[in-house]
Amino acid sequence: MAAVSGGAEGRGVPLGRLAMVGALTVVVAVVVNVVIRTVAVSVFGIGEGFQPLGVGPTVFFTVVGVTGAVVVFGLILRFARRPVRLFRRVALVVLVVSLVPDVLLLFAGSMPGVTAAGVGTLMIEHVATWAVAVGMLTTLAGGRRS
Repeated sequence: MAAVSGGAEGRGVPLGRLAMVGALTVVVAVVVNVVIRTVAVSVFGIGEGFQPLGVGPTVFFTVVGVTGAVVVFGLILRFARRPVRLFRRVALVVLVVSLVPDVLLLFAGSMPGVTAAGVGTLMIEHVATWAVAVGMLTTLAGGRRS
């Protein structure tokens, strides 16, 4: 079985393990975000007009984002000396960048149904996805810690 190298020491993570942990991470992140979305829509009365908080977009963008995180983590495992440390830094930068469009929604005025509660919910989903991805990938997939 092929392994994704963990750096100079040669400790790797089998691709099968990374794929299994990655798939589990996607599922957990989707469940977490659907729960966040459902609670927020119920509590704050966010209307169906705010399309980013529909179930479909929530699931789709979570799957795409976490799959991207798994691929990036695999590449970092392969090429970095301190993969966990580097992945955490990269993931934090991506999180911050991902929040910018959410904030801009408040000022763009081009999307119907935008409210502070809706945008706040999107931001909470991003943070939750980041926490799930970083936590699960760095803990369960292995790789050298730093």
